[in-house]
Amino acid sequence: MAIREKFPGVFEVDGRLATKATFRNYKPFNEELRGEFRLWDPTRSKLGAAIVKGLKNLPIFKGAKVLYLGAAHGFTCSYVADIIGKEGVIYAVEFSERPFTEFLPIAEKYGNIVPIKADARKPELYAYVEKVDVVYCDIADPQMTEAAIRNARAFLLPDGFVMLAIKARSIDVTASPRKIVDEEVAKLEKEKFEIVQVLMLDPLEHDHGFIVARMK
Repeated sequence: MAIREKFPGVFEVDGRLATKATFRNYKPFNEELRGEFRLWDPTRSKLGAAIVKGLKNLPIFKGAKVLYLGAAHGFTCSYVADIIGKEGVIYAVEFSERPFTEFLPIAEKYGNIVPIKADARKPELYAYVEKVDVVYCDIADPQMTEAAIRNARAFLLPDGFVMLAIKARSIDVTASPRKIVDEEVAKLEKEKFEIVQVLMLDPLEHDHGFIVARMK
């Protein structure tokens, strides 16, 4: 088995993206296991796709505190939980009832995920959340960038990072995805965020971009 560490806690196993499994033989999404590793399908995860597409800096690390907006069923969240380990914590915000309910047993199993049923556009609803190293935003909403900025202002530590998965078709069904991503970059720059990297995620995630920014 050929193993290469891409980032601390993130590996390439026989050419496939993976994390070290927190629990042996536990695969909540029917993912493939290779020994101590969980293979991470980048066609089901914007963060996984960004890593495969050439992400240069992953500010999610062992012991990190992450505010995750749009946790859905918890697929990507579970891999982030592997990376941060028991020393870290994910505050996972999800608004939709069904995915949130399906996510709850996974959050309980991991123990380092705090599920929050709330609207990510209204950070005042979960004002008890502590300051975090990363605000990760993956919500299907035309105001996704504004929501990410609002949450960053409320919860991000100095020099913390925003990681934003841009669902272009949730913003505009007619404009080119790259043009939409560039417009979202401009919003972040206007709010004095430093843009670290911009990626397009095709063909792994169609019509998606990915932005990494740092709060100045």
